Amino acid sequence: MPLHRPTGHGLAKRIIPCLDVKNGETVKGTNFVNLRSAGDPVELGKAYSDAGADELVFLDITASFEGRKTFTDMVTRVAREINIPFTVGGGINSLEDVDRLLNAGADKISVNSAAIRRPELITEITRHYGSQVCVCAIDARQDPDGWHCYVKGGRERVELGLFDWAREVADRGAGEILFTSMDHDGVQQGFANEALARLADEVDIPIIASGGAGKPEHFRDAFVKGKADAALAASVFHFGEIKIPDLKAYLREEGINVRM
Repeated sequence: MPLHRPTGHGLAKRIIPCLDVKNGETVKGTNFVNLRSAGDPVELGKAYSDAGADELVFLDITASFEGRKTFTDMVTRVAREINIPFTVGGGINSLEDVDRLLNAGADKISVNSAAIRRPELITEITRHYGSQVCVCAIDARQDPDGWHCYVKGGRERVELGLFDWAREVADRGAGEILFTSMDHDGVQQGFANEALARLADEVDIPIIASGGAGKPEHFRDAFVKGKADAALAASVFHFGEIKIPDLKAYLREEGINVRM
C-alpha cells in the first residue's frame, strides 16, 4: 500500500481550473446538465495562468467529429497564452488523436469513455508517450449498489466499479486519475472525500479531486480528508466566487503545501 506523506510536506498540492468547452465557449452545469456559458476559453485560460493556477484542464464535452478542428485550433490558441501544464480531453480514441492534441500544445491528455470501451488505449498511450502524458478521467456516481463508472458525459452507467477500474488504470500505466463524483458536480457542497481517500489508499498514482468545490474549506478537506494530490474546479473560479491567490493563501494558513 502506498505511503501518503503528511499534508504539509512533500509535493505541493495543485489547484486546477477546468474549462468545459462546447461549440467554442466555456460552459458549466450542475450534475452534468443545465449548461450555461462561462466565457471565452482563451481569455479564461490566460487569466488562470496569470492568477497562479498550477495546471489547466480543458475538456471538449461534445467532441463530435465536426467539432474536432475548431477545438484543436482553440487548444493551440490557449497553449500560446499560458505557461502552466495543460491537460486536454474529449473524444480521444486513438494515438492519432493524442498526437494531434500534443502537437496543438497540450502537455497531457485525458481519456475517459474511450478507455473504458478499450482499456488497451491507456497502455498504448503510456508506452508511446510515457505515463506522465496520460490522465485517466473517471466519472462515477454512488448508486445503491456502490460506486459505478459512467460514460458519455455521465449519461450511461457501465458495469464497472470505481475502485476496480482505478486499480486497472494504474496498473496499465496511467500517470494520474481525475475522479469526478457526479453527485457532487456543480452542487458546491464539497468533494467526495471518503471515495477520494479510498482511491488514494488503493492506487499509488496521484488523484485529482473533481466535483463539489464551493468554498475554500472544501479544497482543504479534499487534501486532508480526501488525501487528494490536486483539486479541480470550474464554477467557483469561472464566476469569480473564489479567486486562486486567495484560495492558496487560505490553504497555506491551514498548513497545506501549495505553490504561491
